[in-house]
Amino acid sequence: MIRVMLPTHLRTLACVDGEVQLGVEAPVTQRAVLDALEARYPMLRGTIRDHVTAQRRPFLRFFACARDLTHEPPDAPLPAAVAAGAEPFLVIGAIAGG
Repeated sequence: MIRVMLPTHLRTLACVDGEVQLGVEAPVTQRAVLDALEARYPMLRGTIRDHVTAQRRPFLRFFACARDLTHEPPDAPLPAAVAAGAEPFLVIGAIAGG
């Protein structure tokens, strides 16, 4: 099972508390995790990725194993610890302003 941590506003939208656990077939990639997340929680479609382009929304970032994976290719394998469920895949809302 893949563990996913969502920011508070997305957890509220999906009506979940804490971490989400998803079954994802290998290879475990950003795209595979987000596809599984949107399939299980259809209300999240369009909130993390654009409906048309499937590109990440500008103020969201992805982290795992203390690494920023935001600009990694969506089909690059996630770290083994994420694929094994030992570490979560984090979706973080970026803070902007001055």
